Amino acid sequence: MTVLTRCYSEAVEYARIAHAAQFRKGTAIPYVYHLLGVSSIVLEYGGTEDQAIAGLLHDVLEDCGAEHEAPIRERFGDAVAGIVKDCTDGTSETKTKLDTPEAKCADWRNRKLAYIASLEKKPIASLLVSTCDKLHNARAIVADVQGDAGLAVFERFKVGKEGTLRYYESLARASSREPLE
Repeated sequence: MTVLTRCYSEAVEYARIAHAAQFRKGTAIPYVYHLLGVSSIVLEYGGTEDQAIAGLLHDVLEDCGAEHEAPIRERFGDAVAGIVKDCTDGTSETKTKLDTPEAKCADWRNRKLAYIASLEKKPIASLLVSTCDKLHNARAIVADVQGDAGLAVFERFKVGKEGTLRYYESLARASSREPLE
């Protein structure tokens, strides 16, 4: 049984502040919903407090900037910072340099292919958080498809329906391998 300490509460607040102006893609849902969801799934599958904290912070570098790495390491430790880095496939700084839809799509594909290839080398602690992130995203897509958005939900994604489904299939295959410790 995982016991959550004050450190977990501090991570909730860190994530809330870092992502305060962000919403789930194509919705009015505050982004912290996703972070809390990922952390909850991590706990559901027996994750440690460090993994649950990493679930809260897994998108900070990617969405808010690389300058968060040092404060995350200082406040939450090397294990959390390592998992967060393992869950990051790019930073907001590298993404904002792209100025055309074609460049953004090519960058997305390259980052996702590299991320999928890296999964077999990730520590099991990081693999759990990464998989919980993708599971929460997939559940949200399914809920949107079944809800008001229908198949139009795939218009939110750079690579559309086929590319998004192919990505999740690839993630499922790569994540099911026996991870290295």
